[in-house]
Amino acid sequence: MKSSGLSRKGFVVFVLFLAVGVLFSASIALGSSGEESGGSITVLPDWSTLIQIANFIFLIFILNIILYKPIRSVLIQRKEKITGLEEGIEAEEEKEIIEKINKKAQANLAEVRQKIAKDAEEAKKSLLKEIDGFANAIGEKILGRAV
Repeated sequence: MKSSGLSRKGFVVFVLFLAVGVLFSASIALGSSGEESGGSITVLPDWSTLIQIANFIFLIFILNIILYKPIRSVLIQRKEKITGLEEGIEAEEEKEIIEKINKKAQANLAEVRQKIAKDAEEAKKSLLKEIDGFANAIGEKILGRAV
């Protein structure tokens, strides 16, 4: 679980490296004197180093609360909005595709209906021409004689 921008494990590792660095620089400074190093400046860590470390850690936590968390939340909101818009665009494309398919199917259906109506009209005209012949044939069969 992360309680802040730094994970607990990362924070512990950071503090350990910082402590080792301070101890290493302190041991180098204590091990050499100004005369042996040819008049160079040596820095001995004192209580102000610990105050600077504490100040740095405090600054990390404050910046995390004031700056990093709000920025991360804005970025997350932006990502969700973009994802939602992309999904909306994909759904609109699907609607357009389905609408085109429906229009094409309606056009095909109207075309087939016209063809069927045309064929039915042609069949009706041809049957109307032969209706007298059929009526005579039926009348002969029923009466058993020529009409």
